[in-house]
Amino acid sequence: MQISTAELAKKLGAELVGDAQLMLYGLAPVKDAQEGELAFLSNHKYFKFLESTKASAVIVPPEIRESKKTLLIHPQPYFAFSQALKLFYPQQKKYSDGVNDRAITGDNCSIHTSVHIGAYAVLEDNVSIGENTKILPGAFIGSDSKIGKDCLIYPNVTIREGTRIGDRVIIHSGTTIGSDGFGYVQHEGKSHKIPQVGVVVVEDDVEIGANCAIDRATLGETRIGKGTKIDNLVQIAHNVKMGENCIIISQVGISGSTKLGDNVILAGQAGLIGHLNIGNDVIVAAQSGVAHDLEDKTRVLGSPAHDMMHQKRIEAILNRLPDYVKRIREIEKRLKDLE
Repeated sequence: MQISTAELAKKLGAELVGDAQLMLYGLAPVKDAQEGELAFLSNHKYFKFLESTKASAVIVPPEIRESKKTLLIHPQPYFAFSQALKLFYPQQKKYSDGVNDRAITGDNCSIHTSVHIGAYAVLEDNVSIGENTKILPGAFIGSDSKIGKDCLIYPNVTIREGTRIGDRVIIHSGTTIGSDGFGYVQHEGKSHKIPQVGVVVVEDDVEIGANCAIDRATLGETRIGKGTKIDNLVQIAHNVKMGENCIIISQVGISGSTKLGDNVILAGQAGLIGHLNIGNDVIVAAQSGVAHDLEDKTRVLGSPAHDMMHQKRIEAILNRLPDYVKRIREIEKRLKDLE
């Protein structure tokens, strides 16, 4: 594909400063881009590369308006770059409609004629698949599960019985949805399994990364809210209720029956104990351990997690602790000399 900077700016809703007739052939990171390619800058750390990049044009934020380069000025450069990627690299992989001869489908399945089901995929009884959904090789869909339209289920995904998945959901390889929740009761010195008879509900426009585990509810449902994005290697326990448009980063663990509001961000390796109520617009920093409820718009850091600014002050003091110890010892020595 090739496109002029003028046409691209129009499609992206960007302001063009520079040569409107430049032709662009691809995209690349600002440090690696070559002539004819488009780059972007959104992180201040990389602004210094603007003049040295070989890119023919650069998407930049409004604070940058002067450069020898042709600029596409946009209030959200990263978003604009993502839209440019879709223009230059439309989905190239095409899947034929229909069920592969080597796939297995159970009784009473409802499969739209536009659905693709790859080789060695298994659909148990009473499964429903909406239009234009793609089930790739080796995926397993348990009985009585329902998957909406325009979904993409990558190879070797396991969707256990009774799961409900909305429209435009993407699930990456190795993920299991609807595995048993970790429920046991102690009796006479032994752990006895509690049957996990609930389901998982994944709402519209969710994307789930590779090798995640989302457990079915003990009773009722585990729910992932609309528009939520989940990174690789995330554990979500039974009866968790997650709001809309949450961002869950790799290696997060959410214990059973915890409720998340809308627009919650859990950074890498954050951990939440069970039965918490986490408000809307909460941010939990990386490696934080949350053991209490959090109100709307709270920002927490540390383990145990505290208010982010408070925790940063604590860490600043801890960094100076060796100096404090040294000074205290000097004072103790002086006091001893005075005795």
